[in-house]
Amino acid sequence: MIIADDGFFFGIGAFETIAVKDGVPILLSHHYDRLLNTLKFLNLTNISMDEIKREVKNTLENQDMQKGSKVLKITVSKENVLISTRPNTYRKKDYEKGFITDYSAVRRNETSPLTYHKTLNYGDCLMEKRSFRKRGIQEPIFLNTKGELSEGATTNIFFVKDKDIIAPPMSCGMLPGIIRKYIYDSCKIKERILTPDMILDYDEMFLTNSLLGIMPVKKLGSHSFKSQEIGKNLLKKYLSETASIVE
Repeated sequence: MIIADDGFFFGIGAFETIAVKDGVPILLSHHYDRLLNTLKFLNLTNISMDEIKREVKNTLENQDMQKGSKVLKITVSKENVLISTRPNTYRKKDYEKGFITDYSAVRRNETSPLTYHKTLNYGDCLMEKRSFRKRGIQEPIFLNTKGELSEGATTNIFFVKDKDIIAPPMSCGMLPGIIRKYIYDSCKIKERILTPDMILDYDEMFLTNSLLGIMPVKKLGSHSFKSQEIGKNLLKKYLSETASIVE
């Protein structure tokens, strides 16, 4: 039973979505760290991380979590700790084709501290994602209030030019993604303020989040990228290392 609190009424709560492969959660400790950071930011100091970890452990022991690709979601507010699961619906053909993306008319607010935390204030992302999906577009891309690229509705964004991997800096307004950190730890990244007119000169784009890992992008708006090589190679590397980076 959900208790009505500030999470229910005002979105003062946090959540994490974790990929689970054959019963093993990927990078779970990193998700716990980010969740704890957000709970501190929201002043939800009454929440016990030990309680959350016990409930997650119990959920992962369920028979239906032991095989295949699943999603485990932790949702926390002042009076609630909810653990839910579902299948992970990303499939091999998605990575082979690459995502179609386009710019959203909604702007990401880089001045809001909520932008940098995974909170229950998620309406913009979800509504834009659903709206774009009806048009056959898998991911909306947000600009910030200055017209600079910031992130996707549910992803962090990367570009490639002459084999260099380029990303917007955190100050452009984005969630510090778990797989974004993996890319930064694995590769040399050049941070750059990016605007839509600059993208025409880029060879490649890929997206990251915890559920899809690393997703090559076929198209952003009217611009088709000529390559998916770097993104697909990074995906192979990530998948090959998954067994050693689970925690």
